[in-house]
Amino acid sequence: MSIQYRKILELHAQKVVQRNIAAATGNSRPKIAEIIKRAKEEVLVPPFTDEMDDEWFEALLFPHKKRESKGRQLPDFEHIHTELAKSNVTLSLLHYEYEAMCRQNNVIPYAYRTFCQYYHEYAQKYKATMRIKRKPGETMEVDWAGTTLSLTDSDTGEIVKAYLFVATLPCSQYGYCEARLSMKQEDWLVSHIHAYKYFGGVTEILVPDNLKTGVTRHRSGEAVLNSTYRELASHYNTIILPARVRTPKDKANVEGSVKILSTWIIAALRNEKFFTLIELNQAVREKLDEFNLRPFTKKYKKGNRKDAFISEEQFALQPLPRVPYKMATWKTAAVQLDYHTNVENMFYSVPYEYIQNKVDIKVTKDLVEIFYKDSRIASHKRLYGKLGQFSTNHDHLPENHQLYLDYTPKEAIKWAESIGEATTEVVRYLLKSAKVEKQALKATLRLKNFGRKYSSEAIEQACQDIIKIASAPTVPVIERLLRSNQQQEQPHNASAQNTYGFTRGAAYFGIEGEKDNDIR
Repeated sequence: MSIQYRKILELHAQKVVQRNIAAATGNSRPKIAEIIKRAKEEVLVPPFTDEMDDEWFEALLFPHKKRESKGRQLPDFEHIHTELAKSNVTLSLLHYEYEAMCRQNNVIPYAYRTFCQYYHEYAQKYKATMRIKRKPGETMEVDWAGTTLSLTDSDTGEIVKAYLFVATLPCSQYGYCEARLSMKQEDWLVSHIHAYKYFGGVTEILVPDNLKTGVTRHRSGEAVLNSTYRELASHYNTIILPARVRTPKDKANVEGSVKILSTWIIAALRNEKFFTLIELNQAVREKLDEFNLRPFTKKYKKGNRKDAFISEEQFALQPLPRVPYKMATWKTAAVQLDYHTNVENMFYSVPYEYIQNKVDIKVTKDLVEIFYKDSRIASHKRLYGKLGQFSTNHDHLPENHQLYLDYTPKEAIKWAESIGEATTEVVRYLLKSAKVEKQALKATLRLKNFGRKYSSEAIEQACQDIIKIASAPTVPVIERLLRSNQQQEQPHNASAQNTYGFTRGAAYFGIEGEKDNDIR
């Protein structure tokens, strides 16, 4: 029995229930329900013209019936649409697999050209996106809008420009935008981070315009990306392919989205006043949501950008990294003679072997990393607060400097006790009288180093002597006493049997005028 398409739709328009329509036409209720559903999708309502007969309705609502009548195997277009979303899958490959299946089932396949034509018609009618030129989750295109927004300074009334960052996914045409106060590198990168968060995933490829914030220079016809932009791409596991200079077709979708959003958002907000960037971006987000929910204007496209994104593209995005990318800046500096580098008047150590070498320094909010020829040689927590602070890694110091850092008052007293009571008394005095502990430790370490030239007994004797003649012993005086005592112990000339002694006063040893701050 033939299907009475026109009568079914006319009775449905008269609000006749499907049970009675089935009785009147002799067609099954499931078929009637399917016809009504297809007619709603095509927005078919009476009155119908004379040319709109049953054959016309069948060709419109069920085009595959006409194709199948030719005796050929109709492709599974839903399967084709799903498979085209996968990496490296093309219509050519799917047609080859379709032909192999037809030969196996002893049916006639459609030629490649007709195969593509039918898929194109199917996708236009029933899907929001086309899978021929653009794959879902493959590309995100980014740019700055040519037209600016504005803020009003609440104190002066001055108008401040705000720039609109735009990102779009070409497959679903789903868009994102936000306002920034400048087009500098930090604003550019932060906007990327926010776009990925808004989309909830990452595309395989990122296509920016040839902006100075992302592209450093061109070399041999290729764009050279700046290091921070490369790091962001690496963090999100995406590849940056900058659009060629003066080649807008390389980013046609974002160019189109920029133009549409300029009208939909910037023009729509032209008469409103905003006093903070937060207020402005709240209004921008409202207009963005309206834009993504706005029905497609082309008749063959169903739904809106958000629907297309959720059903056709969201599944193909790569997952976001566990933590968002942290902004970083780079600088080049030479390692100073004290094996430290200067970063904004804070000093960070590197292994002493790199003294006077050029190093690359990566600075984030929390971390300072230092690289030599692409190898990281040091990492420090970033310093804040008073300028001139030092972050020093103990392992970066030469051995003799490490010894100094490891030397403590406890160690100094322990050594002095191994020499004798007088030496211990002198060391305790030096530690107690010094205004700065490091100054005292330096003095005691110098005293300890006398052991390389003089015996422990000689050091103890010198300390005993200085205690007798001075209330404020100093290391320089002890050193003079050691030299003097050593000279006195040397054998005299055999001809000089008689000795003539005399008493040296405190002035000889430099006691007079010595002060506590002479410790060194």
